[in-house]
Amino acid sequence: MSQINYKHLHYFWVVARAGGVGKAADQLHLTPQSISGQLGILEESLGVQLFRKSGRKLELTETGRMVLGYAEAIFVLGEEMQDAIRQHPGRRTLQFKVGIADVVPKMMAYQLLEPAVRMTEQPRMLCREGRLAALLGDLAVHKLDLVIADRPMPSNLNVRGFSHLLGECGISFLASAELAANFKSADFPALLADTPLLLPGEDAVMRPKLMRWLDSLHIRPNIVGEFDDSALLNAFGQKGAGVYPVPTAVVKLVQQQAGTLQVGATNAVIEQFYAISTERRLTHPAVLAISQAARQAMFIQA
Repeated sequence: MSQINYKHLHYFWVVARAGGVGKAADQLHLTPQSISGQLGILEESLGVQLFRKSGRKLELTETGRMVLGYAEAIFVLGEEMQDAIRQHPGRRTLQFKVGIADVVPKMMAYQLLEPAVRMTEQPRMLCREGRLAALLGDLAVHKLDLVIADRPMPSNLNVRGFSHLLGECGISFLASAELAANFKSADFPALLADTPLLLPGEDAVMRPKLMRWLDSLHIRPNIVGEFDDSALLNAFGQKGAGVYPVPTAVVKLVQQQAGTLQVGATNAVIEQFYAISTERRLTHPAVLAISQAARQAMFIQA
């Protein structure tokens, strides 16, 4: 395979993003025939087919989608470089692009990321939330510097990444003031069998741990809601829909924000939080600040 012609790769990137040769030709101020010819040369040099025809439209092949991911990383970084050059060197801002798995409680994510905001040279933070697999895909092509998750790097994904344990903590159970008035502290954990319970969805690592713990106590919970999104879980809990679990490391912050009361806590169920990066050794200043603060102050030490 010959060396990549980045001009041809750029044409491919524009065509893929525009959705066709005609629209790309307008953007690039070239003729469609010229672009089609350059795409053909790129495919020949790579030895793969990047597009296939579907009626009058072009669709990316599976290989084309893979190449597009790398092209995105190359040209997005190029645009960032140009933006950085345009700025005065003394005013350049460090960017910190972080993905947060949607099962990670929002207050937990804030507590983890807050040390980066307090840095002397505060970075420009770009946060994205989503499913872990999608975030790790973006991490692989350098759209993200870091992913915050409730589990280490999954072994079944074909993505190169390294897991860095930030720390761990038990879980606490909160309820609205009206709901909590029905309980006494001596009722815990038995109260979890007699009251509506809100749980994170099946994607959350904490979920099966919690269910095993309840089963060991012969408690059959009255589960009235399951939520993939942690913010929605908290919103229902705050309005009194049921008792809900939160990481003990942030229980006071959640109580202050939501006006809810703690009805119990346990260290029999441990939540862990990880920073996943493409680096075996952490080097990004913001990531180092997060890791050091988490280990020093926030969690049961790992």
